[in-house]
Amino acid sequence: MLDIPALRAALLAWYDAQARDLPWRTGPAAGKAGRRSDPYRVWLSEVMLQQTTVPHATPYFLSFTRRWPTVSDLAAVEDGELMAAWAGLGYYARARNLLACARAVAADHGGVFPDTEEGLRALPGVGAYTAAAVAAIAFDREANVVDGNVERVMARLFAVEEPVPDVKPELKRLAGQLVTNERPGDWAQALMDLGATVCRPKGPLCDRCPISAWCEGLKTGAPETYPRKTRKADRPRRHGVAYVLTRGDAVALVRRPPKGLLGGMLGLPTSDWRDRPWTDVEAAEAAPSSGVWRDVGVVEHVFTHFALTLWVLRAESNGAELVEGDVVWTPREGLSALPSVFLKAARAADRLL
Repeated sequence: MLDIPALRAALLAWYDAQARDLPWRTGPAAGKAGRRSDPYRVWLSEVMLQQTTVPHATPYFLSFTRRWPTVSDLAAVEDGELMAAWAGLGYYARARNLLACARAVAADHGGVFPDTEEGLRALPGVGAYTAAAVAAIAFDREANVVDGNVERVMARLFAVEEPVPDVKPELKRLAGQLVTNERPGDWAQALMDLGATVCRPKGPLCDRCPISAWCEGLKTGAPETYPRKTRKADRPRRHGVAYVLTRGDAVALVRRPPKGLLGGMLGLPTSDWRDRPWTDVEAAEAAPSSGVWRDVGVVEHVFTHFALTLWVLRAESNGAELVEGDVVWTPREGLSALPSVFLKAARAADRLL
């Protein structure tokens, strides 16, 4: 039988000594003294960290909290300003959900986050994981917080043979067995830190693990093989055309529709993205304005559910209006805020960018 009190004591002692210094945390010493992390900062960090690494998300977090130090400040931001600030973090539906949630907290809760999982789940765009994380870390609620790091720890700790993703509910159940009302916020963060720094996806540092004595995966001699995985299906490929229309030092951008991939973002005009490549005639017909379009190459980009081959064409404006959408003429130095797929295309069209 697993000695849960001993395992918990060992991991919490390790966390007290080894906790990562992250800008959205107060740290274990503050937690012991009853000082909790700001729920706004916890929520913001958790949304940013979905599908994003800590090193990549941290500069965005610092920038956001300098510009908008409270959830009410964030709620007052115009959609376009928020989307521009988010550019480069990817998964842009998160940005739309972020703004919807901030506005709901400001309008319906007086700028104060609910302090229970149930109340947090009722907010727009807040799922089970984020609600549990905010409840535990910000309010020290007894919540079962399971991210990818925790899933990996559970799969190795219990040597779970069933592959992910089908086994995810079982991994969550196993993690729930270890949660108690003793320091639940620190416990959640301790498991996350263990997975991020010791029980790593490749090359786990088992000799440094505070709970290795209870790890069934280590006993097999191959802990790195957990969690078991099913073979991923090949990612489908789509094809599109990006149009870089210039006017002197400026580039024509358009606002994408509010819903869908990269919704609400400024980007280059493009054709539809479809399963088959575009012919010269089709690309010319789909161009946003008349003119002489020059082939400047192809860029590749990978989204979560498909890979994109984007053929890039460039032309100098002849004064004609774009066929669809309002044009935002943007200086070259302002293009760095574009989503990465469009920044790649712009750079292909002008190597000086």
